[in-house]
Amino acid sequence: MPTLWARTRTTLEMIKWEHSIFALPFALTAALLAAPHGLPAWNKLAWILVAMVAARSSAMAFNRWADADLDAANPRTRSRALPAGLLTRAFVLGFTVLTALLFLLAAAELNRLTLLLSPLVLLVLFGYSYMKRLTRWSHLVLGLALGLAPSAAWIAVRGSLDLRIITLTGAVILWVAGFDVLYACQDFEHDRATGLHSLPQAVGINAAFLVARGMHATMLALLICLGWLFHFHLPGWLGIAAVGLLLTYEHSLVSPRDLRRLNAAFFTMNGVIAMVFLASVAADLWMRS
Repeated sequence: MPTLWARTRTTLEMIKWEHSIFALPFALTAALLAAPHGLPAWNKLAWILVAMVAARSSAMAFNRWADADLDAANPRTRSRALPAGLLTRAFVLGFTVLTALLFLLAAAELNRLTLLLSPLVLLVLFGYSYMKRLTRWSHLVLGLALGLAPSAAWIAVRGSLDLRIITLTGAVILWVAGFDVLYACQDFEHDRATGLHSLPQAVGINAAFLVARGMHATMLALLICLGWLFHFHLPGWLGIAAVGLLLTYEHSLVSPRDLRRLNAAFFTMNGVIAMVFLASVAADLWMRS
């Protein structure tokens, strides 16, 4: 049992379990918007939760498996579970397969369209792990991997896609891509030395900061468009304003010359942003009911 507990704890650390909160509130926001006259059925919400956590866990495990050699060569990441020998490649691959199967099961329990689209979702999730070997725009692929969540949740509730919710998908894509650009600044020297692709590696850290700020400004514009499309009332607009203020605060914590507070800025605060937006939309819809 101690060995099983230790391996479980190491696995949860490997997949950064606590970061599941990033995209999940946006998926729940979409689920609420898809059922504006009441909550979605509880079994729908439960399977959406299972699908989200399983998909992200599978993607993270696969990323660690695919990047094991790269992580071993990077001083910042060589203490991760695989390079450090805390887990075996076979175990991580097995975990990837099991959580992917759980995701497919959840998709099947939701509706036919979610099941049909689920292999494409896995293709995007797993494909991201190889993008940094191919293109400086891998950050947008990571954004897409999380940005699919709102559209997927809408389909889970409605059984079809409404083009309005793609606005929220676009916002999440740019939100995630923007902070991933900044996160990649930590590996600027390593990526240049090893030939890996990233926006900071291609254009420099100063320019990468400008691109990230532009992405987050565009994200805010898309949220405003979302509010207009779904006829937000005061709580929804206050939520969008809060997202703008929190993003501004995030960017004030770091600069091209000082990345020390990057984790606090973009892992802690992004969870807050997602939860604040969910709460504001939930309050908006509650006031209408």
